[in-house]
Amino acid sequence: MKLVLTCEHGGNDIPKEFQSLFENKNAILNSHRGYDLGALDLFQALKPLADFSKFSTVSRLLVELNRSLHHKNLFSEFTKSFTKAEKDNVLQQFYKPYREAVECEISNLIKQGETVLHLSIHSFTPIWNQEERSVDIGLLFDPRVLQEKQFCKSLKSEILSSEIYKIRFNQPYLGKADGFTSYLRKQFPANYLGIEIEINQKFSKNNAMPNYLKTAFLTVLKTMI
Repeated sequence: MKLVLTCEHGGNDIPKEFQSLFENKNAILNSHRGYDLGALDLFQALKPLADFSKFSTVSRLLVELNRSLHHKNLFSEFTKSFTKAEKDNVLQQFYKPYREAVECEISNLIKQGETVLHLSIHSFTPIWNQEERSVDIGLLFDPRVLQEKQFCKSLKSEILSSEIYKIRFNQPYLGKADGFTSYLRKQFPANYLGIEIEINQKFSKNNAMPNYLKTAFLTVLKTMI
């Protein structure tokens, strides 16, 4: 099994040509809407295990790399008013190179007879609609794919044997909802496992995850891959 590791929302960078759209918007750029706090730190900790890895630090408020081209939230309120030409420019510069590089690598590995485990690293805000979420770690998968379900059950069991977390399946989001892993499942109906790992941002301090959490994932995944 080959591990592909990605992080779609690793930063809140706005390329220079678009910075005028985000003047005086530092608060939202630095919030969970701008990027996944702490996700890139966990990604970097797990990177030594990966056969292929890729991350982006372009803010999701410019373009949402984890959404399909048809999704209503592909562009945010800051970029929805772009002309078709302007949107195509953003897609050609930031969206397509990222997604196509990952898809191409997975395709090559599968053609070589490998099974690919794709872990997409994310984080989520602890408060949503003024309610505290009762999830520490979310493991998102398609319940119709038996191998994904089995992997997540094993991962949960192994992590809980070393640390105590509230680990939930397909919370706070559904693993079969629109996303990069859902798209890739359709492209590769065999030999592809797509798992999104969602970490509660309450653990993140200064855009870093605690060492004990990173160590727990690193130690467990070493034994599973």
